[in-house]
Amino acid sequence: MNYGFVKVAAAVPQVKVADCKFNTEHIQSLILQANNNQAEVVVFPELCLTAYTCGDLFAQQTLLEEAEMQLIGLMNLTRSMDIISIIGMPIAYNGTLLNCAVVMQKGKLLGIVPKTYLPNYKEFYEKRWFTSAADIAEGQVLICGQQVTVSSRQLFRTPTFNFGIEICEDMWAPIPPSGLLTLRGADVIFNLSADNDIVGKRAYLENMTSQLSGRLLCGYVYTGCGFGESTQDDVFRGKTLIYECGQCLVSETQTHQNELLSVTEIDVEHIRAERRMNTTFAGNAAMVKDIPVMCTDTAVVMAPDFRLTRSVDPHPFVPKTALDDRCKEVFDIQCDGLLKRIVHTNSKALIIGISGGLDSTLALLVSVGAIDRLQRDRRDIVGVTMPGFGTSDRTYTNAMQLMHQLGITVREISIKEACIQHFKDIDHNSDTHDITYENSQARERTQILMDVANQMNGMVVGTGDLSELALGWATYNGDHMSMYGVNAGVPKTLIQHIVKWVGNQSEEALVRETLLDIVDTPISPELIPTDTQGNIAQVTEDLVGPYELHDFFLYHFIRFGFRPRKIFMLAQMAFMGKYEGTVIKHWLTTFFRRFFAQQFKRSCLPDGPKVGSVSLSPRADWRMPSDASSRIWLDECANL
Repeated sequence: MNYGFVKVAAAVPQVKVADCKFNTEHIQSLILQANNNQAEVVVFPELCLTAYTCGDLFAQQTLLEEAEMQLIGLMNLTRSMDIISIIGMPIAYNGTLLNCAVVMQKGKLLGIVPKTYLPNYKEFYEKRWFTSAADIAEGQVLICGQQVTVSSRQLFRTPTFNFGIEICEDMWAPIPPSGLLTLRGADVIFNLSADNDIVGKRAYLENMTSQLSGRLLCGYVYTGCGFGESTQDDVFRGKTLIYECGQCLVSETQTHQNELLSVTEIDVEHIRAERRMNTTFAGNAAMVKDIPVMCTDTAVVMAPDFRLTRSVDPHPFVPKTALDDRCKEVFDIQCDGLLKRIVHTNSKALIIGISGGLDSTLALLVSVGAIDRLQRDRRDIVGVTMPGFGTSDRTYTNAMQLMHQLGITVREISIKEACIQHFKDIDHNSDTHDITYENSQARERTQILMDVANQMNGMVVGTGDLSELALGWATYNGDHMSMYGVNAGVPKTLIQHIVKWVGNQSEEALVRETLLDIVDTPISPELIPTDTQGNIAQVTEDLVGPYELHDFFLYHFIRFGFRPRKIFMLAQMAFMGKYEGTVIKHWLTTFFRRFFAQQFKRSCLPDGPKVGSVSLSPRADWRMPSDASSRIWLDECANL
């Protein structure tokens, strides 16, 4: 089972200019290596069979006939292989010469794709030898004893994905051929290139490839020619780039004379999920529906022992690079969202319940950021700490210290006596630490915050985060409710980094020390009495599971619509050596059970800013009936 992945390869062989036999031997070697790596498709550079830098030798009949003879050798090599090979070579066609990509599989030529845009400026002068695909009539050519279709608008269909081809300069055009091909169903574009190396070009090429694959919502596999090309006027250093919807999977450069073979997997399910969600893509596709595209079916590619080799990020909400930039960007979005709400409501005060935990700390920091930007007195922020039966010394101390250090208004209102009276009112035994015992405390705290807000003509700033919303880990009409939820779009795995980032930015050592201790404090709702030493007795992750797992599940379920089986496989890869498969299965089942059962809480969420690509707002991103059935997801979990 390939779980929707297709294994692709980009190859850079060593070449000799005009020595087709030498070049073919090296191409053959790389085809064999790609096949041994179970690649379904391997692509080679532009004109690799002859070398790109042949110059006026392209006009020599001897070179063209030798290229065709060597192509026969490649066809013979692949007769017993499933792998599809894409080779660059010149093709004589109806009195013209075309710069082409030749597609072959199992000894059969599937199609020939000629280059459309021929560079004819600065160091390039391809129109001296070649004719553009735009200037020929599409048709067939007899080559190697086979009649083969010649067209730049070809879509190759395998049982698992569709692909198209463009050649070098094609991708640099304002409207590249890949646009039409992807809109007509190509999941992956293969590009055969011969880009020379000049200062700054590599970074520009990477950026362009990323943008192209992101805009077209496709996989993009690029390979450029390397060692052996003439260095008379230019230097070619072989390079491979493989992107998926803007994300770089491979970026490698040939080292000296060493050949290069890059193999990875492109997630076609990811690509198709993006296109289904992006209605602009479908709308654009409707505009080209009448442009003819030739479709060619390929043979089945068998990969019985599929192994995923690309890395899987265990923390998709937390970038590996530029983390500080991400934290700042999210924090700024939160602050600006709250700032607008303050101005609109003319709130005289911001009321926040401060527990000493991560979520309320971030909400407090965002409130300070918004008030500072409005150049208002921080004392307009009212931090209310409400000790209860489970409040620990550590969280209480951190809550009080942070509020005083930030210079906000501090109020302490114990909920113990009010809850004891409430238990008497409803005839509940206070020694029974059940859901009634816990939720009564959460609702008492929310009532206090709402009433204080009424007293001060202010608004309650919510603290609940995206991860808690996904699991329903909030008391309905308790901490579930506020007047603006600043953390609603921020997952738990990112919150700790934002709090740490704010701490590191602070010029006050005491603030930094307090924030770092809050980050290190176990996550807890603190609704069950502490132990005999006054320490936290109720750890959230012991009850609902590790947040890093749930954030992983949430990201792949909401962002891409992946099924449990695929999420399970990806999680095993991402958390290899940390969690056993049985543990992942257990918490994945918990995730789906809770996610579906708790939708009613999300259906009436307060307003809050979206900060990333995953959001559960019932007004913006996630609209699901509260009584939707989870059966098919839970059944698949049970069969993992």
